Amino acid sequence: MLKQSLQQKLLQKLSPQQIQLMKLLQVPTAMLEQRIKEELEANPALEEGDENADEHNEETNFEEDYEDISSEALEHEKKSEDIDMNEYLNDDDYPYYKTHTNNYGPDDENKDIPFSAGISFQEYLIAQIGLRNLTEHEQFLARYIIGNIDDDGYLMRDVSSMVDDLAFSMNLVTDQSELKRVLTVIQDFDPPGIGVQNLQECLVIQLRKKENPNSYTRLAIEVLSRFFNEFTKKHYDKIQRRLNIDDEDLRKTIQEILDLNPKPGSSMAQASRGAQTIMPDFTLHNDDGKFELFLNSKNAPELRVSRTYLDMLEGFSKDKKSKDKSQKDAVIFVKQKLDAARWFIDAIKQRQETLMAVMDAILNFQHEFFTTGDETRLKPMILKDIADTVNLDISTVSRVANSKYIETPFGTFLLKSFFSESLSTDSGEEVSTREVKKILQDCIDNENKRKPLTDDKLAEILKEKGYNIARRTVAKYREQLDIPVARLRKELK
Repeated sequence: MLKQSLQQKLLQKLSPQQIQLMKLLQVPTAMLEQRIKEELEANPALEEGDENADEHNEETNFEEDYEDISSEALEHEKKSEDIDMNEYLNDDDYPYYKTHTNNYGPDDENKDIPFSAGISFQEYLIAQIGLRNLTEHEQFLARYIIGNIDDDGYLMRDVSSMVDDLAFSMNLVTDQSELKRVLTVIQDFDPPGIGVQNLQECLVIQLRKKENPNSYTRLAIEVLSRFFNEFTKKHYDKIQRRLNIDDEDLRKTIQEILDLNPKPGSSMAQASRGAQTIMPDFTLHNDDGKFELFLNSKNAPELRVSRTYLDMLEGFSKDKKSKDKSQKDAVIFVKQKLDAARWFIDAIKQRQETLMAVMDAILNFQHEFFTTGDETRLKPMILKDIADTVNLDISTVSRVANSKYIETPFGTFLLKSFFSESLSTDSGEEVSTREVKKILQDCIDNENKRKPLTDDKLAEILKEKGYNIARRTVAKYREQLDIPVARLRKELK
C-alpha cells in the first residue's frame, strides 16, 4: 500500500568549498605544487600572478597573500557580482544546479606524479633467457617460472602446482623433472640466490656462487645446511659444540652470512621505484630562545582570478540585446569558472592559515622539546588538546598532523610523532610514552650484546627510574620500536 507522508529532518552536509579545503589540508607541500598546476589546467579563470603585469601591483608572498588581483580587477569583480544573472538564466532549460560546480568528480581521483624508471626485475631476468642455450619450449617455461618470482627474488609456487597450471590453463604438457631443469638454469641467473622458495636455499646459493671463497665460506655453507634452525634462533653454543670451533671462527662465519642479501631481487626492485624525498612543510629557527616559524612555499605559484574572464562577464552584462542559447551557455561557463577560481584561492589561503594555527599550538605545547631537542622533554599530547586550543575539529588536526613535516635545528620530524599518550610515574607525574620509549631505546643501545637485556630486566630498570610498567607493556613498546627480543639481539664480539 502506497502512502505519502511529510517529514522534517535536520541534516548537516559539507559544502563543495569545505570538501575542497579538507582535501587541500591533506596535501603535503611536496604535492601542493602539482595540485595547483592541475587546477590551473582545469580552470582557465585561474592564473598565476605576474608581478610585471601591473606596475601598480605590489609584490605579494604566496604564504601571506593569495589575493593577487589588481585594484582594477577588483572593481571588475565587484561589478560582476552586481550582474543580474536572471536576465540570462530565466529559462527552464537552465535549473539552479547548473550554475554551480560539482566538486565530487575528478578531485576524488588519486593522481600520481609520473616518473622515469629503468627495467623491472622480471624484465631483467627475462633478458637473460636469451643468453642460455634453451629450446623455444624451455624458453616459454622459463618465462612462466619468472612470472611466478616475486620482487624479492623468491619463487611463490611449487613445481607441482606450476605443472598443473600449465596443463589446465595453457594446455601445455610438461613434467616436474623438465620444469626443475629449467628452474636450475634460472637459479644461475644474476643476481645470485633468486628462484628459490626459502631463505636457506637463497643464502646457500649465494655462498656457492661467491667469486673468492675461503674456509669461512665453506663453514658458513655447513652452518646453513646443517644448523639453519639453530642459527636463526642464535643458539651459537650448540653450533660451536657440534662443529668444534672457537668464538673467533664462529664470529667470522656469522659475518660471512650477514654479508649476504636475504632479498636478492629487492635491490633491482628498489632501483625501479622513484626516490622519495621529504620536503618539510614548516621550518623552525631558534634565535636566542625566540622561535621563528615559517611555512614552506617553495615552487608554489601566486594565484589570481583572470582579468580576462572578469572583463568577459562584465561584457555580457552590458550586452542586453543578445540573449540566445549560446550566450546563456557562455555566461554559465564563465560564472562557474570564476566562482571555482575564487573558491580555490580562498581554500589555499585558509589551508595555510590552518596549518600555521595548528603548528603554533604544537610549538607552544611542546616548547621544552623544541628548545632542547631532548625527546624526554615531550609532554603527553593528544589530538583533542590541539583541537581545543585552535577551536578546530579533531579530524582537521589529524589531517594536518598525518602528512606534514617540520624542519628544526635538531632534525626533521613528522608532526604526528609529537602526539603521544600519557603515563603516570611513581611520583604521580604525567609523562609521555615517547619519553619511556626513548629510555627503553637507550637501555637497549647500551646493553651488553653478548647478554642482551630481557623484557623482565628492562621492566626492572624502568621501575628503578620511577616508571611502573608491566613486562607486557615493555614488550609492546619494544615491538613499536622494531626491536627484536633479547635472544635475537645477541651478538658475538
